[in-house]
Amino acid sequence: MESPLVTGVDGSDASLTALDWAVDEAVRHGLPLRIVHASLWERYEGAVPAWATDRPSGQVLAEGIVGTAAERARRRAPDLPLTTAVLAEDASTALLREGQEGAVLVVGSHGRGGFAGLLLGSVGLVVAARAPCPVVVVRGDRHALEARHGRVLLGVGEHDVDSPAVRFAFREAAARDAELDVVRAWRRPAHGPADHLLMRRAGGASFAEDSSEPLDEALEAAASDHPRVRLRRSSVEGPAHRVLTERSAAADLLVVGARRRDGLVGLELGRVAHRALHHAACPVAVVPQGRSESTEGEP
Repeated sequence: MESPLVTGVDGSDASLTALDWAVDEAVRHGLPLRIVHASLWERYEGAVPAWATDRPSGQVLAEGIVGTAAERARRRAPDLPLTTAVLAEDASTALLREGQEGAVLVVGSHGRGGFAGLLLGSVGLVVAARAPCPVVVVRGDRHALEARHGRVLLGVGEHDVDSPAVRFAFREAAARDAELDVVRAWRRPAHGPADHLLMRRAGGASFAEDSSEPLDEALEAAASDHPRVRLRRSSVEGPAHRVLTERSAAADLLVVGARRRDGLVGLELGRVAHRALHHAACPVAVVPQGRSESTEGEP
């Protein structure tokens, strides 16, 4: 059986926006959809004895949230195969487990219990940092949510030679018939000359030209597998987290890799993915890249 696209719902506006996005994404890729709601109602209200006829109000609410979400999904895509689940546990734990069998996890940028001033809810951050599969945090304006830009933005780092993030971005661009805007950010040496763009290094290449070489290497294999994807390649001077966030205003999806860092709780994502999840102007896909024991470099 094909792995489903999994989305978490809690009845909030943000989760319903994420649900709509997930429905469109599942249709786009021909995947079944799984709608999950996690609630700790059993912890607070207690399990119902087998002989009891009344159900706890928390269970009724949870089933109502899932039922409403399923009906919304069916109205949006009547032929989409879907399943639902109400899980008696906290949302992060439930979604991380669902991600072990899911193709992609989709969550909203805020939950029902979140604070309006927060840029990203705790569930989205935990899931993006720890899930074994790609995670999409749905955020942004209507143009991005409705894929009106016709562009997928991919940030390429030093570890991205034919990486899972690169492959994911090419598949997204192909499924959407969108342009793939690939960006590698670079920084000049701290004590380099002011006119470094005109200066040549020992090997005859400028800093900007040096940055384009790993960009070509990173894309070569995936580009050959997706020859119809329209590519736009850019080497841009500046911090990667800032460059990608600014360019996300003209994209329908930003794809970044996350190199897991063992033993560093709270730092699993790296600066680029962390900044994108909090500040990007479009949905953000965080794709696991493997594990690392160091925090040096960007994912």
